[in-house]
Amino acid sequence: MENQRNAKRPDVLLEPIRINGMVIPNRILMPAMHLSMVQNSFVTDQLVEFYAERARGGAGAFVAGYGMVNDDAGSAIIIGAHRDEFLPGLSRLAEAMKLGGGRAGLQLNHSGRYNFSILLGGRPSVAPSAIRSQFTKEEPRALATEEVRRTVQDFADTARRARKAGFDFVEILSGTGYLISQFLSELTNRRTDAYGGSWENRMRFGLEIARAVREAVGADYPVLWRINGNDFMPGGIGRMRMREYAVKLVENGADAISVNVGWHESRVPQIITQVPRGAFAYLARGIREQVGVPVIAGHRINDLATARAMIADHMCDMVGMGRALIADPDLPRKIAAGRENEIIHCVACAQGCFDHLFNLQPVECLCNPRAGHESERGIEAAPAPRKVLVIGGGPAGMTAAATAAQRGHRVTLCEKEEILGGQLLLAGLPPGRDEFQVLARDLEAQLAAAGVAEVRMGVTVDEAFLDRERPDAVILATGAEEWAPPLDGADLPHVVGAWDVLRDRVQTGPRVVIIGGGAVGVETALFLAEKGTLSGDMVRFLLINRAEPLEDLYELATRGTKDVTLVEMLDRIGPDIGRSTRWGMLQDLDRHHVKTLAKTRARAITPTAVVVEDAQGTREIPADSVVLALGSRSYNPLEVPVRERGLPYQVIGDARKVAKALDAIHEGFEAGARL
Repeated sequence: MENQRNAKRPDVLLEPIRINGMVIPNRILMPAMHLSMVQNSFVTDQLVEFYAERARGGAGAFVAGYGMVNDDAGSAIIIGAHRDEFLPGLSRLAEAMKLGGGRAGLQLNHSGRYNFSILLGGRPSVAPSAIRSQFTKEEPRALATEEVRRTVQDFADTARRARKAGFDFVEILSGTGYLISQFLSELTNRRTDAYGGSWENRMRFGLEIARAVREAVGADYPVLWRINGNDFMPGGIGRMRMREYAVKLVENGADAISVNVGWHESRVPQIITQVPRGAFAYLARGIREQVGVPVIAGHRINDLATARAMIADHMCDMVGMGRALIADPDLPRKIAAGRENEIIHCVACAQGCFDHLFNLQPVECLCNPRAGHESERGIEAAPAPRKVLVIGGGPAGMTAAATAAQRGHRVTLCEKEEILGGQLLLAGLPPGRDEFQVLARDLEAQLAAAGVAEVRMGVTVDEAFLDRERPDAVILATGAEEWAPPLDGADLPHVVGAWDVLRDRVQTGPRVVIIGGGAVGVETALFLAEKGTLSGDMVRFLLINRAEPLEDLYELATRGTKDVTLVEMLDRIGPDIGRSTRWGMLQDLDRHHVKTLAKTRARAITPTAVVVEDAQGTREIPADSVVLALGSRSYNPLEVPVRERGLPYQVIGDARKVAKALDAIHEGFEAGARL
């Protein structure tokens, strides 16, 4: 009996699950994500290799997509599935997705008014009604009734084609603001025919697609539906209505429901690091309680504890781990092998995924330099092992060290601080940004996993060190240092640097002026603006005990004890922040009552104020403390000594050029791979 009590419980993530007649070997699903890896809608080797890498990593199921159902459904950058000419590529893709024993699915979708006319050869997008899109800033053409019916058949025909191509299942996208959800919402559907008006009529389009697809693929073929648990649109479709819709979909042929959140136009953050892990699980739970089929939950599930808890606590039956598997394709295999400490976690930065997509570039990943480059960025054994010295334990240095060690080199990593992580540690200090510190720990774990021979912390490398160690090659990853230009009054005692503020090494007064409105300035402003506000735990305690009215709790959670002003000389705040993240950070600045002044130049600092100049002239902003957030510059003191000794070397990361963490990690990988 004692042995039974002490027996290891089975891992809920590794348990198989059945959807219709399909058995999925574990509970991890990689949901469909646009990757911008096709050419004229044809599947490419890049796309095939991307999924093959993740298939070998052992996830239970994969959904590629989306696949277009007709010519208006997407564009040349979207996977074509609407004509037979695309079948050979689709078959290659389906085969690659099954390499690790998982199941392959294709998502079918029509973007509706989210399509851009420039991607449609100049013709307008189509939608339920001719209502301008806040996403594209264009007005679509309203579909005629006969066109609506034709589109229903297009979904059915494309589903049949997906089955013929070898996919194990299909998924229909009925959320995210695309065409089917546009029919559901009164915000975008003002029709007067059978597809508009009442809730029942607005559901008609989706339910007709459900029945048509079921008839096209047969009773035994799994059909999943991905829907919004809540569209988070003012005046849109809330969670209670979406529960009703899920029930109707199951009645009309859905074998499982995958739950996502929000439209592209929604002002509720959905994907960025400030969103708590598993924050939207409650929406999947609400739908699961109403339907008798498996429910899949997604969004911000990047760690195993969250994933396991969601399944064990009956919030869902499977977890969608999309960007988590971009960051670490081997995540499922590492679970099975007991190597969870080696997992690289997605930090929800959106730098390589969503920001790239906005620029019509293929997806990459800050955390995983090989993502999107699976063919050309392999790690091969070095012809001859060398003694390699890596100087600097930030993201570039750690990545270079791990990569070089994987190739068989004997690597020593030296870091002058007593902790590894470099600028990642700084990036993880502002509110909602702690995932960057997780990445620092993940990269440190990779050093041991890769076989880095020695890690020395608290060591300053100098010329004597180089002479003593005599390395065969050197990688200089010494990072950056804070920079402040000449400014009258910058040496006053109440003037401090942003890095010291974020590290809590200095105190600031009640009135703070931050000079510099780039990423570091914005993060520092939010860091200071939250001083004195209620934390999440405090809000929960007060809310549960009904101690204060809701509006008062909101005010107490957003208004702190400091009056913060952010000054930027350029024409906008946060110009160096990625598009996916910037809007949310600016929204938070407003919510936390931070005053932002763009097109404003700081001219001088006095003991009591900052003198600024804008289009209206010169004035003073009272300040008890002034924070300089004016950027950083490369710190590379060892290049000359290394070169003088004739040592082969590379300069990487901020030591070469101040840039983003993505650039540092990718440079680190390439440096290690070149040795």
